[in-house]
Amino acid sequence: MRTALRAVSGPVNLLGYDTSAKPLAPGGKSKAKQALADVGTDLVGYQERLFAASTAGARHSVLLLLQGMDTSGKDGVVRHVVGQVGPAGVSITSFKKPSPEEAAHHFLWRIKRALPAAGMIGVFNRSQYEDVVITRVHDWIDDEQRTERLAEINAFEQQVTDSGTTLIKCFLHISYAEQRERLLARLNDPTKYWKFNPADIDERAYWSDYQSTYSSAISATNTESAPWYIVPSDSKPYRNWAIGKLLLETLADLDPQYPPAEFDLEQARQRLRPPY
Repeated sequence: MRTALRAVSGPVNLLGYDTSAKPLAPGGKSKAKQALADVGTDLVGYQERLFAASTAGARHSVLLLLQGMDTSGKDGVVRHVVGQVGPAGVSITSFKKPSPEEAAHHFLWRIKRALPAAGMIGVFNRSQYEDVVITRVHDWIDDEQRTERLAEINAFEQQVTDSGTTLIKCFLHISYAEQRERLLARLNDPTKYWKFNPADIDERAYWSDYQSTYSSAISATNTESAPWYIVPSDSKPYRNWAIGKLLLETLADLDPQYPPAEFDLEQARQRLRPPY
């Protein structure tokens, strides 16, 4: 899956990626859901081993970074993919508009504070890439500032990977038409009114700008140590399964192991035997 969804090296143009594609799909909607459940079972085991290894000094952790346009499914991935793992070994951070305290610091300040500890699977719902995409689309920063920030992101991500965290950077790629349908669905369901923001309609006027700005940001930060995966996300079941597979393949490569006992096993057994 990592090979199938890996962004090409060199310049990336999101217009060349089919948002409705389903590389390596296990089948239709129902099969994708069942396949995700199977993936979830394996994820639980790997996550426990990852955490167990950290108790013996292993430094490894995993950070799943989710970026995409509004309605692309970041919350859905957190709920349907990461939600299968359980809360004990997972840290989830949703980055909203910077608070006054956050805005007073360097743009990476709040990102660094949210990095997963050893043994944890971290999830970023939005990330540092907000500070080089929406800020440029709306001219809050200029090209020179954006170039500087992209270079800082590359240096920062290299430091993160060098410290033992494996990055899985996913761009959830949806079409303009699919976003419209998802926004309409929110308007047609009273239980989803709370998720609707009229400003999302205003942002659709910048669609082309967002696509080109994301394309250049992905191109500039698609490194060997922190590659980008472009996940076709018009199909929610496929999107969830594909990201689950990316996470599973990454953990399988890390292959964390339960640490051996650091005490006398036989002595412990003897102490627990009932007296006769």
